[in-house]
Amino acid sequence: MASTDIKQSSSPSGAARWLVVVGGVMMNMALGTFYANSTFLPSLEKEFGWTRAQTSLVTTFGIVMIASWFVVGGRLNDRKGPRITALIGGLLFSLGFFLASHLESVASTLHLPTLWGFYLTVGICVGAGNGFGYVVPTAVGSKWFPDKRGLIVGLMVGGYGAGSAVFGPLATNLIGSHGWRNTFQILAAIFFVMTMVAAYLLRNPPAGYRPPGWDPAKTTAVQAGVDVNAAQMVRTRTFWALWVAYALGTTAGTMVISQLVPFARTAGHTAAFAIFILTALGNTSGRFFSGWLSDHAGRVNTLRGMLFVSAIAMPALFVLRENDILFYALLFVVYYCYGTQLSVYASASADFWGTKNLGFNYGLLLLAWGVAGILGPVLGGRVYVATGEYRWAFFIAAAVSLVAIASLSFAKQRSSVQTVKKALAET
Repeated sequence: MASTDIKQSSSPSGAARWLVVVGGVMMNMALGTFYANSTFLPSLEKEFGWTRAQTSLVTTFGIVMIASWFVVGGRLNDRKGPRITALIGGLLFSLGFFLASHLESVASTLHLPTLWGFYLTVGICVGAGNGFGYVVPTAVGSKWFPDKRGLIVGLMVGGYGAGSAVFGPLATNLIGSHGWRNTFQILAAIFFVMTMVAAYLLRNPPAGYRPPGWDPAKTTAVQAGVDVNAAQMVRTRTFWALWVAYALGTTAGTMVISQLVPFARTAGHTAAFAIFILTALGNTSGRFFSGWLSDHAGRVNTLRGMLFVSAIAMPALFVLRENDILFYALLFVVYYCYGTQLSVYASASADFWGTKNLGFNYGLLLLAWGVAGILGPVLGGRVYVATGEYRWAFFIAAAVSLVAIASLSFAKQRSSVQTVKKALAET
């Protein structure tokens, strides 16, 4: 065990692992506020004269940073333990929000336009902190809860979706009463406290830990993976099948999600608060409930099912856009299916390739989501420009989801484990 972890007895109490869950949810709730950064955009655009196209780039920068630094954070977590990794993530994330309250000073010091100060603070610094911090709850929770991995990982990453639902409205109210600069500082203080407490609670279990009464031989829906390193993992067909499916499935989701606000307006839906809450609830619910479902139905089966539902819901959302009830219901479903992928792929990574190197291994798999974060919005925007309507963005996204299902047919856990064992024997 890394020196950064708290020393524990060989048989920690049942409450010990639930404190880890508390820490994981706290960390992810803070980090999830990255998706609520749009609450600041109107104020910033008004003050500095920026366009929505310019300010929206901060999300692209952030997603690239999250995916990239997740890999680095994963390696650090595997080698040095979760505490140092969570501390770095929390510090960078909170610092980014604090520095954002001094955009002009940051930009002037670096001799950059003020807009680039926004990109550096909220996009790059907050995004990098997100990457370091996000890896820890998934890796630690998978080790403490092999008996209900999908449920716990889903609960933890569900906190990420809940963060935007909680802090988005709070930020909106604070901006109205205190201004955007003070709001950045207030949130920075809140997130610093949350992430530091989370870093204290997030720790690995003792080596060889098994929950009391758990018998892995009786697990039917999922199988325990062989602990392997990344070099061995990428030699398996299953890794690439999952990587391609992850990239395609989340590309489909971001194609639709990136066009949501203008699409909703053209369809006559102006209840921005209702849309915001529904999307956050859908995203959070998908991460949690599908995580639980995957413990019983299997990871790949759950992913197939949600991708199929998504392939139906996305074009239906366009076709039935003028019906208020169906619009909001389908909106919830689309986000539910998207959130499912962010949860279940993390658990699947631990099942297929073990938990010893989970941080780095899942980091490589998560790069698929990073690619989708760039590709999806670009494709969605270009389809709209080429056709003059949103129809084809939704229908193409459905087709891409079906291709993702086909890719999952090549993911075989048993054959993957056998391939890895063979690779281990050869080395």
